[in-house]
Amino acid sequence: MGRLAIQSLWYWVCETGLKGASTSPRCSVRALISVKSSTYKQTLVKHIIGAIHPAPDPSVKTLAVDDDSAGQRLDNFLMRHLKGVPKTHIYRIIRSGEVRVNKGRASADQRIEAGDLIRIPPVRISAQVQAKEDAPAPAREFEVLMEDEALIAIDKPAGVAVHGGSGVSFGVIEQLRRARPASLNLELVHRLDRETSGVLLIAKKRSALKHLQDQFRDRETGKTYLALVLGLWPSNKKVIDVPLFKYTVATGEGEGERRVKVVGKDDPNGQRAITLVRVARTVGPYSLLEVTIKTGRTHQIRVHLASQGHAIAGDDKYGDFEQNKQLQKLGLKRMFLHAWQLKFQHPVSARPVTVKAPLPAALQQFIDSVQPPIQA
Repeated sequence: MGRLAIQSLWYWVCETGLKGASTSPRCSVRALISVKSSTYKQTLVKHIIGAIHPAPDPSVKTLAVDDDSAGQRLDNFLMRHLKGVPKTHIYRIIRSGEVRVNKGRASADQRIEAGDLIRIPPVRISAQVQAKEDAPAPAREFEVLMEDEALIAIDKPAGVAVHGGSGVSFGVIEQLRRARPASLNLELVHRLDRETSGVLLIAKKRSALKHLQDQFRDRETGKTYLALVLGLWPSNKKVIDVPLFKYTVATGEGEGERRVKVVGKDDPNGQRAITLVRVARTVGPYSLLEVTIKTGRTHQIRVHLASQGHAIAGDDKYGDFEQNKQLQKLGLKRMFLHAWQLKFQHPVSARPVTVKAPLPAALQQFIDSVQPPIQA
């Protein structure tokens, strides 16, 4: 068999594969190119490049968003359809661009709409991870501030994540679903940082979820927090309108740690963030602030207050670390940030609703220890 015939045979093997062949088509191509003479090398490479068209991976799935799923965040949608897949892996395939919405890249917090096409790549997890993820979250009820047929407002304790992910196996929503198996559509309306306590809203119906999330997106809600900051806050400093930029710091554990910083108003990567501040009272060398956010950026209050030279007491990410050590000795074991009040329009009756969560006992005790209440 001549040289050209041999090359044709090998080209056919690479294109269709021979029964009983021990090497993959890709390996065969590489072997051919490495051993054949330069006379035919260029021609063969040209043919191969032009001829090979890998078939679509059959394990890639494309899901169409139905009316019931419209309005959900992309990450929540994927968690519902990728049962048993670690949440950290779900966020990874979103960030890498392997998940596509209508053929385009998307972020975890993107709201999906009815008719959207979601591309989901093949996902493989080890049996050990599968077993861990399959372990159910422990059932837990939380203090209920308000509840009706459409929603639940709970008082989230500090130290509890609102949902699993990023090294956390489960959070409020998984525990609440476990405690209420008859409630099939429990969904988080918004989020709070793990170390922040206070009002957290959960929808019991898809229609309520969409209505409430629309209000949050359109900034029609009123979210006010109580924050204790270091130093005396200037009474004339009432508005912080400074853009924020979110980035990731490598931690050596693969996932990285989310961080946020203030940037200039002309920074194209900055997101506008508006925070309103009112001094509720001074507490010894500290200021207790009522903080209302007009935008819902990640770590907005923490970064905005720290950028003004008044970090939140106990904030281990943006705070004063030496001061935090002293605060721990004085009895403050957590960040002093509490989601105190939430105002919104009821998704069914359209009436205005105000929900308040009292200051946790540990935070009130710290205030009293620094500045005891005046006895009548």
